[in-house]
Amino acid sequence: MTSPSPLLWANRTWDEIPGDLAAVAQAAILPVGATEQHGPHLGTGMDFVLAEALTHAVSARTRVPVLPTLPYGCSLGHSRRWPGTITLDPVMMTRLVAQIGTSAYHSGVRRLFIVNAHVTNAAPLRCALEMLRAAHDDLMVALVNSATVSERVRAAHFADADDWHANAAETALMLATAPDLVRPDRIADADDPDRTEGLVFSHPVNRTSQNGVTGRPSQASRDEGERLFAWMVEDLSALVLRGLSETPPLPHSFSVSA
Repeated sequence: MTSPSPLLWANRTWDEIPGDLAAVAQAAILPVGATEQHGPHLGTGMDFVLAEALTHAVSARTRVPVLPTLPYGCSLGHSRRWPGTITLDPVMMTRLVAQIGTSAYHSGVRRLFIVNAHVTNAAPLRCALEMLRAAHDDLMVALVNSATVSERVRAAHFADADDWHANAAETALMLATAPDLVRPDRIADADDPDRTEGLVFSHPVNRTSQNGVTGRPSQASRDEGERLFAWMVEDLSALVLRGLSETPPLPHSFSVSA
């Protein structure tokens, strides 16, 4: 049996999109990732590749249209020690996502799920959420971080490090979903411990990692990646479907006190 295909915004025409949105309570998904170093064993596109694979799988289940993936994020903390990182500053990213959301709004979107696969995108994306819901009274925006979409997904990501990056979970996910991004011969020697326990300040990766990794990618396996990805798809799909019927607890306008 052929698996259902995702509903991709970029493949739809202007006269098809209104019907697509009407069928799912005017909802759309925006996948957001990053282009940044991921140690010696993973390609720089890991975050946006994961965001795209995850949201496309969720769209296939839910029929919620997926906007084109944003492949750049706020990766300033990865420094310039390792080549490959292409970063937006947080102000630029906030404005960019707010403009994307506004354009989606004018195309009919009233429920926007921002699905983020890069940890330090969270702050600018939250700022974009604040701007969007203040500007558009009838737009609901959800920010979902893929690594913490549920408790079981969170536990898997944090199993080998609290300040994880390119670790066992991320390596397993790429082995399962995008093996071309993995250099298997570099995995065994890529482990680097988490050096952030007990620190007061938030230090950039060049001062916490020898090779851009935090965690133990040597513990990764394709089977674990397939299981984790299945959990992520299942749990994010359930959240999206729940959001399709949600209404604000109160009907009060943003602009009027009465």
